Amino acid sequence: MGYVRNFDAVVVGAGNAGLSAAVRLQLSGIRTLLVEKNAVPGGYATSFVRGRFEIDPSMHELCDVGPEEDPGGVRKLLTGYGVGLKWHRVPTCYRIISTYSDGAPMDVTMPTGEQEFLDAVEAAVPGSREASERFMGLMRQVSEALGGSPMNGGLAPLAELRERYSDLLHTGGYTVDEVFDACDMPPRCRDIYSAYWGYLGVDTGRLSFLHYASMLYLYITKGPYIPDHTSHTLVTAMEQRFRALGGTVLYGTRAERFLFDADGGLCGVRTTAGDVGCHFAIANINPEMVYGTMVPPELVPEREKKLATLHQGRICGRMYGAYFCLNRSAQELGLSDHCVFLSGTADTRAEYERIMSGWEQDDYAFFICYNVTDPAFSPEGTCVCSFTTFCRPEDWEDLAGAAYEARKNALAERFLGLFLEKTGIDLRPYVEEVVIASPWTFARYAGAPEGSAYGYATADWDGVVARTMGLEQEFRLPGLYTVGAAGPRGVGYNSNMTTGQTVAELAMRREQARGLLTDLKQAAGDLVTDIRETASDAGVTLKALRADAGDVAKSVTEAIGGAVESLAENLTEAVETVIQGEAHQDA
Repeated sequence: MGYVRNFDAVVVGAGNAGLSAAVRLQLSGIRTLLVEKNAVPGGYATSFVRGRFEIDPSMHELCDVGPEEDPGGVRKLLTGYGVGLKWHRVPTCYRIISTYSDGAPMDVTMPTGEQEFLDAVEAAVPGSREASERFMGLMRQVSEALGGSPMNGGLAPLAELRERYSDLLHTGGYTVDEVFDACDMPPRCRDIYSAYWGYLGVDTGRLSFLHYASMLYLYITKGPYIPDHTSHTLVTAMEQRFRALGGTVLYGTRAERFLFDADGGLCGVRTTAGDVGCHFAIANINPEMVYGTMVPPELVPEREKKLATLHQGRICGRMYGAYFCLNRSAQELGLSDHCVFLSGTADTRAEYERIMSGWEQDDYAFFICYNVTDPAFSPEGTCVCSFTTFCRPEDWEDLAGAAYEARKNALAERFLGLFLEKTGIDLRPYVEEVVIASPWTFARYAGAPEGSAYGYATADWDGVVARTMGLEQEFRLPGLYTVGAAGPRGVGYNSNMTTGQTVAELAMRREQARGLLTDLKQAAGDLVTDIRETASDAGVTLKALRADAGDVAKSVTEAIGGAVESLAENLTEAVETVIQGEAHQDA
């Protein structure tokens, strides 16, 4: 098979996870090619221009960045990669304007800082402090057991968990709502703590407590952050670091197939620019697309076939976004909140069911005004805002032309009206540019199934705890790995970056072992050949052969490097068997 070029590794897709994996590999001296079908890096983390405005289609805010003096996992990861970036801290966690689950009006703004957050909850729900502190304490345990961040390498050792974090083990298999129940949380208190559920796309009745707690606690204690200007600044910085380390990038190049040798191991990638040889590949692509369209059917592992069946109906976070560029500043318009959650009810299960009942019932959105945090996000005297919600695939099926445009515009008008109703601020007179993206817009650009930014719902059997604990069971095809929102950490910028890092390190360990095994097989074959030739020499005794075999086996193992001593012993035993066979034939 001829290749236009050869690399140690190929990363397909320059999203957050793919970029992180590529930088991690190149840092370790792995000659890496990054292939991206679009003209720029980032996937959803990109930007586009309309008139005098640059618009970010996906960034809301990041948890786990933290200030320089108390860095979170994102800042530590990027620093370790050698990526420098300017960040802006969001002033508060969020504002939520809704209806409490008991039907009362709800309008609360939650600050950052553990004690400040607890005080704000108590002010909104008098008498809730004891339950609130109990819940906060459980979240603190989750964070500490994770080393302060899910990006710091995962859970502490089991013995330490039992001794210091027993409550974490007790809550590990429960949903957010079940832990609320155990903490005797008042309903309104639950409503306040549940606001971030939309960032994961799963209601608190199904969402893992460990998953939600690790995210919420980081937002509260480290504060939300956004990169300077747009998310494209972040991915561009990572791509530039990859190039500086010697990595190669091919834009406007689509990966079509993964190539395998006669033994079923990956040996290359077929792209629109030609076939590329490599030892292994990491695909920042949904696994169903990888195994359904890019791998020969006869090689698809049974496990992936079963997972594809189980994942039917679990696509999560089909995104709709409406982006408004306004010819007034945020201050002039009275916009003082970076993030506002708007919904008909704070009861997450009821709200999720309403969204999934059809677009006509959808009254849920998160509103972002970037200029509140970064005044220079857009030209002076202007601001950029966005509304994001979820959709059912049925809401957009069989729509074309005027009907498709009408549906997009109708939702945008609804959210402008909803914002006016809940805040008293009418944005419509000041709209200079507007862009609307349906799930099909996201599907076409990023190649995500049904326009999902969240992969599969991280709930019940497929939560992040189960995914992370089962990581060693993933990737059954030698040399092929996948990363992204469907990966072990689920959705989110920080989750995707750490997934890229984690899987890159796993791939390097496995590929080192795979290469070692190949070298050992070759060495054993060479030894057998030498022994057979030597055994024909009548002047050499079996005792001498045994001694020579042990010395040679040990030398081969040391030459390969890093092998355990038992490999030399096992190889010696294998050679002994061959010698006995040769002696029997001579007899």
